[in-house]
Order: sequence, then structure tokens, then C-alpha cells
Amino acid sequence: MKSKQQLIDQLDSARAQMEALIPLVSTEEEVYPAWTMRQVLAHIAGWDEATLAALRAHSGGHESGTPAVRGINIFNAQSVETREALSYAQTRREFDMNRAEVKQAILDTPDDKFFEKMILPWGGYGTVEGIVNIFAEHEAEHAEEIRKAMLKE
Repeated sequence: MKSKQQLIDQLDSARAQMEALIPLVSTEEEVYPAWTMRQVLAHIAGWDEATLAALRAHSGGHESGTPAVRGINIFNAQSVETREALSYAQTRREFDMNRAEVKQAILDTPDDKFFEKMILPWGGYGTVEGIVNIFAEHEAEHAEEIRKAMLKE
């Protein structure tokens, strides 16, 4: 089992991969099938928001809602769509702020809750470590896909 700091380091490592690409791409250039960089950032911010709600509810001894219960693709589309009116700068701030709040929520998770099962944003149950593993890998995969698209691999 990983420590809270190891989980935060894992999130930071994935974020560093994305951060390295952001200045290399036009904010409105399509970098992922049908998504611009702004929309990719909105997508990740949306998942961080869902993760944050799940972590806070779990820490408080409650079950969170399951915003992606209708399916991940539907949640992805809604997450990006609800942020369409945001400027790139606003999207970027939310992208940064939500991740900072997720990291703080990990640190704030009581030790007795850290290894307990929690409800996941898409339904089902997993641990704090499990949800971090999923989202760190998720962001790293997007970064790699964007990098390949930039290089036209």
C-alpha cells in the first residue's frame, strides 16, 4: 500500500507530463479526437472534481454521488460541455485548483478511512489508492496520446 505522499507524488508525476505539453500546443488546436487542449484540461478538471467529491464524502463517513453512473462517455461529454463557456484561462485555473484540492483531500483523509472501500464516481467501490492509480494513469495516457499526436506518430 502506498502512503498519502506517494499517491500525491504519483499524481504530480502524471501532471508533470501534461504540464510539459501545454505550452507546446495552441489552446484551441485539436489535440485529441474532437477535443482541443482546453477541452482536455476541462475533462481532467471534471474528473478531479468528481474525485474530490468522492474523497470528501468518504472522509466524512458518507457516500458520494456517482456522477458517471450513466457511463463514462456521457460523463466525459457533460464534463467538457459544462465548461464550454469558460475561457482557456478559467479552464486552466480550474484544472490547477481541482488537482490541488484533490491532493489536500488525500492528505485530509483520516487514517482509519484511508484503506477502507469508498464509492467511486462511476459506481462500484475502491480505495483511495485505487482511485489515484486510475486517475494518475488516465492523465498520463492523455499526455502520451497528445505527445504522439503532436509528433504525428
